[in-house]
Amino acid sequence: MSQSTLSSPVSGPRPGENTWLWLIKIVTGPLLVVVLGLHLTVNHYLGSMSSGLMTHDDVIRYFQNPIIPAIEILFLITVVTHSLLGLRGIILDMNPSRSVLNILTWLLAILGVSSVVYGISLALRIAAQGA
Repeated sequence: MSQSTLSSPVSGPRPGENTWLWLIKIVTGPLLVVVLGLHLTVNHYLGSMSSGLMTHDDVIRYFQNPIIPAIEILFLITVVTHSLLGLRGIILDMNPSRSVLNILTWLLAILGVSSVVYGISLALRIAAQGA
């Protein structure tokens, strides 16, 4: 079997995906695993009450630690970025026309930015309630 027919272990951007979007997707994947583990550990083991459930007042108190909103915001940005780039990749597999891909890219970008802005404002409002 010739070398050219073997699949390469190194991946690269798909047609229609630039290098920066591909690189962001590759970086956010492992980062997502790390931040998810941190989120689960901190929120569900270290930060939770003995019953495992937190009341509204517990959450407000919990968010007074500046590390907690930072972790949650990093988690939000990572999840939204990786998932929307993954969705765009799935759409690329359907071979849309260039104009349809441009429209969908803009719609996904608007959805992503608005979701992150809303999530950050929510996290900061929760943190500010106990101040």
